[in-house]
Amino acid sequence: MSWLLSLNPWLVLVVAGLFEVGWASGVKYVGLQRPLISLGVALALAASMIGLWAATQKLPVGTAYAVWTGIGAVGAAAVGVAVYGEPATAVRAVCILLIVAGIVGLKLFSGAAA
Repeated sequence: MSWLLSLNPWLVLVVAGLFEVGWASGVKYVGLQRPLISLGVALALAASMIGLWAATQKLPVGTAYAVWTGIGAVGAAAVGVAVYGEPATAVRAVCILLIVAGIVGLKLFSGAAA
């Protein structure tokens, strides 16, 4: 896993966040009747956690966790609207933009050199 630690921690964190979107979106279909989907969700969950762990080796834990969950929340909301037909209201869009603004702020002001 040393190769993972040599990568840019922000890149690793974004990829981990995307894996979080994958497992969070796929968990709706997990079950004994769908073993391949369940396996995919489990692998995405593991990849997400490993990426978060790797990112926290160089980034502040609170910042990394907030960014990781923010990516997951925004991504899952986008999948919900695009794939599952969830409502795309103005209030929901504003809330998502606030999450994105928070992620950008954490990246800009985290104090991490990477």
